Amino acid sequence: MGAVPRKKLTRARKGRRLSNAYKLAPLYPALCSRCRSAKLPHTVCPQCGFYKGRQVVGETA
Repeated sequence: MGAVPRKKLTRARKGRRLSNAYKLAPLYPALCSRCRSAKLPHTVCPQCGFYKGRQVVGETA
């Protein structure tokens, strides 16, 4: 048999405890390996359009 709480946990107390999970996580920018500008990790560079060493956005020649 499991543990039984002695008193009811109010919604306010439960919310205060769980509110830590709702915080926004900080964004850590990475440097583009081609143009050295700041970008989000694992995304296409907005400046030059390269991702993992190849052109993804921009010129299609």
